[in-house]
Amino acid sequence: MRADRLVAVLLLLQVRGRVTAADLAAELQVSVATARRDLEALASAGVPVYPQPGRGGGWQLVGGARTDLSGLTAAEARALFLLVGPAAVSPEARAALRKLMGALPRTFRTDAEAAMDATFVDPVRWGERGRPRPAMVDLLQTAVIRRLRVRLTYAGRTGEPSERLVDPWGLIDKDDVWYLLAGTERGRRTFRVDRITRAEPTGLPAERPDDFTLATAWQEVTDEIESRRSRTWATVLVEERFVPVLRDQFGRHCHTDGEAGDGRVRVRLAAPTPLDIARHLAGWGTLLDVVEPCTVQRELARIGAELAGRYAADPDGRSGQHEAPGPDR
Repeated sequence: MRADRLVAVLLLLQVRGRVTAADLAAELQVSVATARRDLEALASAGVPVYPQPGRGGGWQLVGGARTDLSGLTAAEARALFLLVGPAAVSPEARAALRKLMGALPRTFRTDAEAAMDATFVDPVRWGERGRPRPAMVDLLQTAVIRRLRVRLTYAGRTGEPSERLVDPWGLIDKDDVWYLLAGTERGRRTFRVDRITRAEPTGLPAERPDDFTLATAWQEVTDEIESRRSRTWATVLVEERFVPVLRDQFGRHCHTDGEAGDGRVRVRLAAPTPLDIARHLAGWGTLLDVVEPCTVQRELARIGAELAGRYAADPDGRSGQHEAPGPDR
C-alpha cells in the first residue's frame, strides 16, 4: 500500500542520506514514476525532501546525509501523519508508523498521534461490500518488477477461459478493482485481475516500450473506456436541488447546461446506450423531463408501458399481473 511505501521512503532517506528515484524503485519494487510520485507527495506534505539536480544528484532530507527524524518540525511531522496515517490499514503499515512515532521528539508525539487518528478512510461505498485484494496481485507484481513474461488463463466477459502470453507492464488499483496492463501480440491490453484464474511466470524476459510510463498508459485506457461509456447523450430539465443526485448516478457524465427559465436547469447526461440512460431515469417519474433524444424518450415510454401493464390495477383493485394458481381447497 502507498502508506507503507511513504514510510519506507522516509526511512531510506534517513539511512542513505541521498537517493535517486531509480534507487527507490529498485529497493521498493515499484516503477521509477511511482517512486518519483511518492517523493513528490512527501515534499507536498511538508516533509523537507528536495531534489538535487545534476550528476550525482538525487533526493535528500534537508539537514544532512543522515538526518534524524528529530530534524522534522512539529508542522512537518503533523503533515506526514495526516498524509500516511489514514491510508495505513495493514498491520505492517501501522507498525511502521508506531516506530516512526517513537523516533519523534516527545513534544511532537501528541500532535502526530492526533493527526494520524484525525481521519479515517473507508474505501467501501454505501450499499457495497469491501473487495478483498486478489491473491494474484502479488504474483503479478513480482512478474512486473522482474520483467518476466506470464502465461495467463483469463475468463473474459463471456466467461469462456482463454490462454494468453503477456508482457506485464504494471498493475492499477482503481476503486478496489485491480487491473493488469500488459503487452500482447495484438498490442496493449487491460485485464481485470479477478478474471485471471491462473498466472504462470515463464522465465522469459518481458518486453516494454522504452518510453512507457504506467500513469500515461492508464490515462489513455481510462479515456478510451469513458468515451465508450458516453456514446449517447441526453438533455433533461430538473430542479437544481436534484442535480447532485444525478451526478451521483452518472458521475463525470453529468453536466449542467444553464437555466431552463422555469426554475429548473438543463442537464446533459451520458451513457453507452439510450436504454442505459432510460433505466437510470425511469425511477424519477415526472421529477424531470427528457428533452432529447427521442430514442431515450421511446425507451422510457416502453419501460413505463411494461410497468403499467404488469402492475396496473383492474376494476377489482387487484394487480394486472396474473397470480399463480394456489392449491385446491
